[in-house]
Amino acid sequence: MSLPQERVRYTVEEYLEMERASEVRHEYLDGEIFEMSGESLSHGRICTNIVISLGNQLKGKSCDVLSKDTKIQSGWLPLPRRMMRGLFSYPDVIVVCGKPQFHDEYQDILINPNVIIEVLSDATEKFDRGEKFKRYREHLSTLTDYVLVAQDQPFIDHFSRNESGVWTLVSPTGLESNLQVASINCTMSLIDIYDRVEFPIEIDETDESLNAS
Repeated sequence: MSLPQERVRYTVEEYLEMERASEVRHEYLDGEIFEMSGESLSHGRICTNIVISLGNQLKGKSCDVLSKDTKIQSGWLPLPRRMMRGLFSYPDVIVVCGKPQFHDEYQDILINPNVIIEVLSDATEKFDRGEKFKRYREHLSTLTDYVLVAQDQPFIDHFSRNESGVWTLVSPTGLESNLQVASINCTMSLIDIYDRVEFPIEIDETDESLNAS
């Protein structure tokens, strides 16, 4: 999420009217509209790898994998008129099981996701870990798994909610590890998730100091 376009507050109705006519994606948070920035090559590759892996594993099952062009609504339903509270976001990958349920008759805003996956970046990580996850926990009763994928190293934070509503965290690390999403009976190896992704080269500070002397 980038900076808001203008310091102007919009109602949910105004946002949806503008968003449905826009060629550029925007997220909405409590009256403010944020333009979605472009993605890095690594970000795109990770998203594609995850969609391919989940799509293959869920083929013929009751769960669907949806792309990052699907909006999620996290807020109060039904919405009062002139409402300025709530979150409308575009997760990188979504899994929905059973019949999709939508915000309204346009059927472009999902309200019953089961798994949400975000690929982190410097610009979005604080929001993805903080306010966004808070809204998801509060308003998405169907959500069982929230997965945050680093793109600069093979590292994943996997938050899962049990039947008692308690969230737990598991963090697979290293290309030899696996991400297991038990709620949809899927397993992805990190080596597949990070296929063709080039990580930043770490500079040895000792070598750097020797070269400078």
